[in-house]
Amino acid sequence: MSAANTLQGRVALITGASRGIGRAIAQRLASAGATVVVTARSVDQSAEFPGTLAETVSLIEQNGGKAIALRADIESVEDLETLVPRTVEAAGRLDILVNNAGIAHYARVEDMPLETFDLTVQHYLRAPFILCQKAIPVMREQGAGWIVNIGSVTAQRPIQPWGDWERLGGATIYAAIKLALNRFSQGLAAELEHDNIAVNVVGPSTAISTPGADRFTPEDYPTEPVEYLTETVLAMSHLPAAERTGLITHSLHFPYREKLPVYSLDGKEQLPPPQIPEYAHPDI
Repeated sequence: MSAANTLQGRVALITGASRGIGRAIAQRLASAGATVVVTARSVDQSAEFPGTLAETVSLIEQNGGKAIALRADIESVEDLETLVPRTVEAAGRLDILVNNAGIAHYARVEDMPLETFDLTVQHYLRAPFILCQKAIPVMREQGAGWIVNIGSVTAQRPIQPWGDWERLGGATIYAAIKLALNRFSQGLAAELEHDNIAVNVVGPSTAISTPGADRFTPEDYPTEPVEYLTETVLAMSHLPAAERTGLITHSLHFPYREKLPVYSLDGKEQLPPPQIPEYAHPDI
């Protein structure tokens, strides 16, 4: 078993953890010893996609981990502003913040309603901004902290010659906000380095199959296992800021370059080393 006690005694807050990438991150950090506080709009029901916070907590506890479910809607400023204090109240501290929550809405610029644009900004930039603001004083007082923002390969330039996906896929606004999140994270890393608070971005190298993302992923498009991303998130969640901060990392590329062993979500099985597919973005 790898990194079984790396996060022992630490508390991690993961947003959007009722399914998909958020749930997987929560499972991996818990298997590394963290108490994980998982959030979503509802604890025990989901109107749109399968998966609940209650199920996430159950999976973690079945593996011997510790998890606490807190309801929070990232579209509610009140929920966002109170989430960090509620986390500290429930778990005693906050060491790691993973900004993962968000539902992508794709549409070409000329077709996108303004409310969809605003919602994209809310999910992927405003919510992380508010949660970071609330987490920073807590982490500073504790003497250390780790912020991991979940990015996207779409933040890279569209490769020419453009195909149907670039012309018709509708990812322009989502990609632009994810690029803004990258710059926000790098600037925040500079601001917080001397406070020993690390800020990094982790995104998929290609595509990861999740209930939300599958709506926009072509049926024949190959996807990567989520474990490479979760291991990269873990790697961003324990070293001092002086050693690892301000990075824009990707799930296959970071463990490949760092020769980082990758483990299953329960931390018990080592996976094969990552292979970078030919279709991966050349700028990563």
